[in-house]
Amino acid sequence: MDKIWLQSYPQGVPADIDIDHIPSLVALFEDACRKYRDQVAYISMGKEMTYGELDAATQAFAGWLQARGLQKGDRVALMMPNLLQYPVALFGTLRAGCVVVNCNPLYTPRELEHQLKDSGSVAIVIVENFAHTLEQVIARTAVKHVVVTPLGEMLGGLKGTIVNFVIRHVKKMVPAWHLPGAIKFNAALVAGRKQGFKPVALNQDDIAFLQYTGGTTGVSKGAMLTHANIASNVTQAYAWIKPVVHEGQEFIITALPLYHVFALTANCLVFLMIGARNLLIANPRDIPNFIKEWSKYPVTVMTGVNTLFNALLNNPEFAKLDFSTMNVTLGGGMAVQGPVADKWRQVTGTPLLQAYGLTETSPAATINPLDMKEFNGSIGLPISSTEISIRDDAGCEVPQGQVGEICIRGPQVMKGYWQRPDETANVLYADGFLRTGDMGYVDKKGFVFLVDRKKDMILVSGFNVYPNEVEEAVASHPGVLDVAAIGVADEHSGEAVKIFVVRKDPAVNERMLIQHCRSVLTGYKVPKHVEFRDDLPRTNVGKILRRALKEGA
Repeated sequence: MDKIWLQSYPQGVPADIDIDHIPSLVALFEDACRKYRDQVAYISMGKEMTYGELDAATQAFAGWLQARGLQKGDRVALMMPNLLQYPVALFGTLRAGCVVVNCNPLYTPRELEHQLKDSGSVAIVIVENFAHTLEQVIARTAVKHVVVTPLGEMLGGLKGTIVNFVIRHVKKMVPAWHLPGAIKFNAALVAGRKQGFKPVALNQDDIAFLQYTGGTTGVSKGAMLTHANIASNVTQAYAWIKPVVHEGQEFIITALPLYHVFALTANCLVFLMIGARNLLIANPRDIPNFIKEWSKYPVTVMTGVNTLFNALLNNPEFAKLDFSTMNVTLGGGMAVQGPVADKWRQVTGTPLLQAYGLTETSPAATINPLDMKEFNGSIGLPISSTEISIRDDAGCEVPQGQVGEICIRGPQVMKGYWQRPDETANVLYADGFLRTGDMGYVDKKGFVFLVDRKKDMILVSGFNVYPNEVEEAVASHPGVLDVAAIGVADEHSGEAVKIFVVRKDPAVNERMLIQHCRSVLTGYKVPKHVEFRDDLPRTNVGKILRRALKEGA
């Protein structure tokens, strides 16, 4: 019998969680809105929205979807940064019984078309800055209902008008678009209020999210995350942080995009459940403005990725903030670097604790104890009701301390990949363990350590980049004969994409290839380094040896 590595849980954390009393995420949401009705739920660009206002707005959006004929199980795509419109559309979609399909606003037309077609989305809420992308592909999708929202639409009054004017006419960030029949977000809410909202019966096995990921292989596919999967992870995460947080008193700052599963579960759902105030940062790359926003509020919790923490620490204004209210800083999405964690503690007085998970695990699987004082390099201990198994290529448990593939079993593990039973079978063992594609080991105390990724996946600022997709994009350039892509170390993003190219046309240069990639790939997937070669190393059957390239990079 395979041995599963378990451990003693931190004080106050239960070994198992129970969600029998939670029929759906909507029940969790409605309970929070009743309990904290008059408290602030979200803040965006100075505009506050209470839990009561959030409750009313989400009912209105759900009513609009129902008036448009959307039924339980229909997919609704959301494509926007961290704005007040996002939680309204998110919870409104769930209350209508529909499935949320999160889209990265930076998707190219090709990437957006794939996700809309694969998911079968019939409606989309999109920020006007990216409406031109949708315009190019909508005719080839099943999308029939379009809501286009300006960035400042829910800020109201003069502030909203000014924000929209600056975005459109000063910064010129809104390319021309034409989408006949599209409706503004506020207009949809007005129509939804008139229509009214009829509650939908949901159960734990219903799909809540199609969260797109490459999984452990390259083709983007939708992880089916059920209401039970996400409710379990919310409950698991809350059980872990409960000893150090105070219901109704926390203030979390959300710089990670809510369309990413880390912020979706941790920031949007866990802290909503306990009545926290949530400060939304629409553009976390604008570090000076991010710090300015932080300075206005008594932040108690922050989540982020290593690159974000590093960028903050390298801005001299960050150290001037008041960190006296800080309780928790949690890093995930990519490996937290020791020097960054050490400096974070020196500057803020709060340890930077590492967590680990995947889209397929909703996402949390392991978290470091919140009472840890020093960074230990591990990705933590398995959270409640979660088992970790380290296995070899044959699927057999390896001895403690030996490196193998990290496998996870728990109620947060996805139902499977949307309409991809073959891909699902590739990652889910018959005993319910999920193969993560990540290599690691467990020490004698039960801490899990991540060593490397089994596949050739490249992790850029917490986002998965797959060599096959990059290579396909580069190879589509008429001047390229052959190409291979690998990840190389990068001090800013953890890893960056490097391509090795054999030219067909001697005139092809680095600038031309990067420009070409920018037209077909999201920014973080675009190669940062280009090396030209006369040939590429191959196996005896002609397969390019990426490992040999990586060793020589």
